[in-house]
Amino acid sequence: MWNRNAIPHRVEQLSTGTIIVHLREGESDSGVRAAIYARVSSAENKKNLEAQAERLVQYATAKGYQTVVVVKEVGSGLNDQRRKLDALLRRDGYDILIVEHSDRLARFGVRYIAALLERNGLKLEVVNTADNQRDELMQDLVAIVTSFAARLYGQRRAKRKTEAIVKELQDAAS
Repeated sequence: MWNRNAIPHRVEQLSTGTIIVHLREGESDSGVRAAIYARVSSAENKKNLEAQAERLVQYATAKGYQTVVVVKEVGSGLNDQRRKLDALLRRDGYDILIVEHSDRLARFGVRYIAALLERNGLKLEVVNTADNQRDELMQDLVAIVTSFAARLYGQRRAKRKTEAIVKELQDAAS
């Protein structure tokens, strides 16, 4: 976008790849610092990840936000061990977190994340809030079944592990 003269400012790219937008004299940006989070579920969608991040940068620019960080991650929306998202949520230096769809951030609990961000003076902005309720319902159903199946398997394994620990402690005490 920047190299197609779509930004109404003088723009240059440094050898490091950093893009600098020079504001005109007396002009100021909105002062809103944006963090962008893009996610796809699998490595096969890497091309879509790049396109998603670019769309979000264009959105932020069009809104007059200053993009301070772009985080791209490959991982399931059900996975709560996404390192890059965790680091972004713990990071300072931005006012607004932008995601393309709420499910890019998390399959469940997005309203809770938004509330926690707001409590810390940050805002969550979801670009595309249009939803196909039937498709979303089916995705949620699949996500719930997958999540419960994974938890059930994990509980069985955890139970066996706990039983082994108790046995070791009992044997050690004997």
